[in-house]
Amino acid sequence: MTTGSALFAVILCFAVAFAISIGLTPVSMRIARRAGLIDTPKDGRRMHKQPIPCFGGLAIFAGFMLAVLICENTALWQFFSPFDIPGSQAKLHSAMIGGALMFVIGVVDDRFNLRAIVKLIGQVACAAVAYFLGVHIPDFTIFGWHFGSDSALSFIITIVWIVAITNMINLVDGLDGLASGVAGIAALAIGYSAYIAGLYTVAFSMTVLAGASFGFLPFNFYPAKSFMGDSGAMYLGFMLATLSIVGPAKGAAVMAVIAPVIVLGVPVFDMAFAMFRRTRRGQPIFLPDKEHLHHQLTRIGIGQRRSVLMLYGISGIMGIAAIVLSRHFYLEAIGLIIIAVVFITVLIWGWDRTKE
Repeated sequence: MTTGSALFAVILCFAVAFAISIGLTPVSMRIARRAGLIDTPKDGRRMHKQPIPCFGGLAIFAGFMLAVLICENTALWQFFSPFDIPGSQAKLHSAMIGGALMFVIGVVDDRFNLRAIVKLIGQVACAAVAYFLGVHIPDFTIFGWHFGSDSALSFIITIVWIVAITNMINLVDGLDGLASGVAGIAALAIGYSAYIAGLYTVAFSMTVLAGASFGFLPFNFYPAKSFMGDSGAMYLGFMLATLSIVGPAKGAAVMAVIAPVIVLGVPVFDMAFAMFRRTRRGQPIFLPDKEHLHHQLTRIGIGQRRSVLMLYGISGIMGIAAIVLSRHFYLEAIGLIIIAVVFITVLIWGWDRTKE
């Protein structure tokens, strides 16, 4: 049994998740119409003009969960288990339990429009469930001080990490196909980095998550026929955050955290600028507005489809940077990150200076 066989199995699992997700998306649309899960353009912040079903998160959720269960209970799993780090499969199951709870909170939010503080409390609770089930930042050392995975600081960092990534994906879900595409690109980059490092459970689960996300994309790309809703966006963010720290062993905490932050460069910068913008104005940091990066691109006439493709490109650059970093090519990774940051900065700050 070779690592090449494991790579083939990973690709096959991607295909299973993709097929399930694309097949269930029309079903989710019918359920959304019957359950009243419809996104109506009732304010100026929304980019669409017609009511659209917003229960695509069901297809993403089911695509991932079913694909994992199918692959674990067939001969495909034999390609991962010989290389698996002890305890990784149990942590994967723990992440799936927390993700299921996050999906439920997202569904409730889509249906009843929860207050921001209520939704935040739910996100913290889901992150805490994952932590106590064994999904947490590995042991790490700062300035000579060692912190175990069962320390109070590890708990706080893990909760903040999971909640932050969850909301990053949720915030970037503003243009047709943007969140599902960016999340899929991020999952593939993290998965390939994990494959290179021999973390096959992470590689497997991230690739399955990418398959579920890309399976929904044909229905979500402009002009969208279905939205994922908060159930999908929060679920994708939660799973990206938790799965990235499922496999790393003791001492690998830094890379486990840095790689996803680099890959998610677009939502990271968008969230950071949104918090800065709202804090400067004395507004709540969770106050929705129409000044996110994707809104600014469409405002200068680029259009939804081209805006999304541009952001895919930047996400791809950041993804490659994370992969290069995992191979310890630090200068090359820094160069790619600088290029991406320049693009993002120009897009964020240059939208109202088109005459310069």
